[in-house]
Amino acid sequence: MVNTSTVVTASVATVATGLVAYAVYFDYKRRKDSEFRRNLRRNERKQVRAEKEEAEASTQRLRGLIKAKVDEAKEEGFPVGVEEREAFFNEQVMTGEMLSQDRMDEPLHVAILRTDKSKKADSISFSDVASKMIDSALAFYKGLKVYPAPGDLIKIYDSTVPKPILDILADMIAYDGDISIRTRPSSAGINLGDIPSVGLD
Repeated sequence: MVNTSTVVTASVATVATGLVAYAVYFDYKRRKDSEFRRNLRRNERKQVRAEKEEAEASTQRLRGLIKAKVDEAKEEGFPVGVEEREAFFNEQVMTGEMLSQDRMDEPLHVAILRTDKSKKADSISFSDVASKMIDSALAFYKGLKVYPAPGDLIKIYDSTVPKPILDILADMIAYDGDISIRTRPSSAGINLGDIPSVGLD
């Protein structure tokens, strides 16, 4: 009777021998057959080109979605009164923070590329992570629109908001064009250059 360990060992040895033989054959073809090498390089270039086109297409879809979200937010309008603006700001920043806490460890381009390929090319579809990033950035954008000193708020966002969301927010601000992110000089501050120096005389 044949021992099971012998059968398993023989099977593993056969598979390993087959893999080594294929590796040797592949290496031989790669070294000796110029047509095989050309095909390998051609396939590699095709793959790189396809990945580049997919990345460009996803970037264009993202920009289109950002423009649509910003336009939609502008159409909805923003509160005018001081109390309403403050409440709206707090609500939007809290929403943005809650959405930004959910698994923001992957870069945006990875989240975008994990889209559903079965959807039509003209429909905008992103992964859940990318959608949450966009929604989070939109909430921060809405808060920024009603904040009295957007430049100061951008500095706060820069230190607290995850980078992928901050990048989307920057695209939203660039598309909007109405937000002045320059910091206002404080009129209450003292300019030390205006103080005369006291001499010993």
